[in-house]
Amino acid sequence: MRRIGILALGALLAGMTLFCVTGLPNARAAQAPSEKAALVNGTAITRAELEREMGRVVQGMRRLGRALDPSRVRELEGKVLENLIDRELLFQQAGKKGIHVNDGDLAKAMKGLKKRFPKAEDFRRALARAGLTESDLKDQIRRGLTIKKLVEKEFADRMTVTGKEAEAYYKAHAESFKRPEEVRASHILAKVAPGAPDTEKTAARKRIEEVRKKLDQGEDFAALAKRYSQGPSSSKGGDLGYFSRGRMAKPFETAAFAMKPGQVSDLVETRFGYHLIKVTGRRPGGTVPFAEVKDKLVDFLRQKKLAGLLKDYVAQLKKEAQISRFLKTGNEKKGPK
Repeated sequence: MRRIGILALGALLAGMTLFCVTGLPNARAAQAPSEKAALVNGTAITRAELEREMGRVVQGMRRLGRALDPSRVRELEGKVLENLIDRELLFQQAGKKGIHVNDGDLAKAMKGLKKRFPKAEDFRRALARAGLTESDLKDQIRRGLTIKKLVEKEFADRMTVTGKEAEAYYKAHAESFKRPEEVRASHILAKVAPGAPDTEKTAARKRIEEVRKKLDQGEDFAALAKRYSQGPSSSKGGDLGYFSRGRMAKPFETAAFAMKPGQVSDLVETRFGYHLIKVTGRRPGGTVPFAEVKDKLVDFLRQKKLAGLLKDYVAQLKKEAQISRFLKTGNEKKGPK
């Protein structure tokens, strides 16, 4: 049986890492810990659980630089509640099928989780911020692992993706696999602050010209970058890796794409200061070969299949379940089904 990766179950198993990613416990949850948000076959999902999950989702959005529109809070709460209902249905279904997680697997998962924290105190603080006890966390991990085992049992053998399927997808979505022309370059920067006086600019220019003389005398570019560059890549010998057009300041880009590997530019001025640029590699634009993306593509298609299978599976469980929702949200469906 092919094992299903944890990432494929991200939305369903979010509770396993809840306390690692969520921010602070919510005041409303603390005030009314037993208030029901929903009942699923007689089992309550509390407002406190919903608020904790909302905190996790909102924090995740912030990390991606996305702000939550206040007018859409109710709508998001509805989606988060439906996700919690889905998880509860899957957990109940696992119980019906006799699927359980033993203490050894639970202890192993807990140990792995604790290793993410430098100190035991950091772990305890994270629990406190999430409004969880260690017992709560163990329960969430046990539930997440139980759902994972159910999904593996139900779907693992129905998720096969052949090389032919992957190749067919590759050909049908050829535009998605195009790669622009790229250059790999290193640079040495003499920094000039925005609005700096002419004296500062002159001093920076003089510094970079002195470095250029050392290069002309045969000194190593990477060694000089480590010693003299004022850019963040100095510790890597000035290496910026591969980049395509549109990623760098225009004068820098123009100079880099005009050179061949091994060539070093004359002085180049950008808003950051003065640069010496060395091109160390080039990759022509074109389509990424199938062999290069095959494994990732097979995994992507497998997870896509899993998403469809899970959606249908949960929809059927919902048809057979007694679900009551007590939360006024944008997705509200009040009363028993």
